[in-house]
Amino acid sequence: MQKLRVGVMRGGLGSEYHVSLRTGGNVLSALPSDKYEPHDILITNAGEWHIDGRPTSPAKLAQHVDIVFNALHGEFGEDGKVQKVLELFNIPYTGSTAMPSAIGMNKDLAKKYFSSVGIKVPRGLVVSRGEEVSEVVARVGSEIKAPYVVKPLSGGSSVGISLAHTDRELVYAIERALAYSEKAMIEEYVSGREVTIGVVDSSSGVGSYATPPLEILLPIGKLFEYDQKYRNLTHPVGPARMSDVERRALEESALRAHAHLGARHYARYDFILTEEGPCLLEVNTLPGLTDTSLLMKSLALNGLTLPEFVDYVLTLALRKK
Repeated sequence: MQKLRVGVMRGGLGSEYHVSLRTGGNVLSALPSDKYEPHDILITNAGEWHIDGRPTSPAKLAQHVDIVFNALHGEFGEDGKVQKVLELFNIPYTGSTAMPSAIGMNKDLAKKYFSSVGIKVPRGLVVSRGEEVSEVVARVGSEIKAPYVVKPLSGGSSVGISLAHTDRELVYAIERALAYSEKAMIEEYVSGREVTIGVVDSSSGVGSYATPPLEILLPIGKLFEYDQKYRNLTHPVGPARMSDVERRALEESALRAHAHLGARHYARYDFILTEEGPCLLEVNTLPGLTDTSLLMKSLALNGLTLPEFVDYVLTLALRKK
């Protein structure tokens, strides 16, 4: 039987380049060798394309691969841009299509999208580079109460995120977030337990299912930041402690968000569990598949390994799901 040629796309243009290298490397190693012929597609930070160490271009990819496993994160890979490139050359790929990716990547647009179907989201506002900082601080103070969570409008892996309690901390947090993005999101700090839950499309082609939720075990007032996700040897994450009622509400919100967004194959949704119910923080339409990634920890609770998951996602993509 002829093996399917799978190009694993990794690297990329943004701040999550190194995380993507790890995700892509894991996927390459996990491809079942009896079914797939792996090919390493590297996009450098300079935007150069390579396949198996040789320079290439998007137009030539179809000569070498039958399908692309999109292991990019953040800018270009997760914002709909690379999806449009692959569609232009009729190359099937894993993950969400261009429009859901673009919406999910823009935190303000995603919040409005989810809020429109009754999903609770944090109150917040957007600031841009070039705005007068003193005016921004005054506007924030008049609309939401401290403490504030400040993060780049586009991006993932908690890059550039800060918690600000005072005006001075708010100024620093805004400047830090704007170093990673043209715009920043300033949100109210929502108190409660932070949980994350994956959503994976059904093999039947109808509907999706939720993976076991994980709880981020951090002290009150602390954020789950980049270093804790990818550089620490120990991770404050465990199976979520919740009642059946809380679990049903969480799963319902995640599944509704996934369906309304039109996300495809798999995604991860981050929530705060409050006394009033789950509050959706953001969606990650291409969550990491590294050894420490939250989605992989969640899938492991169901006994699913990375080779099994990679094979499953490729099967979904080949069915045009």
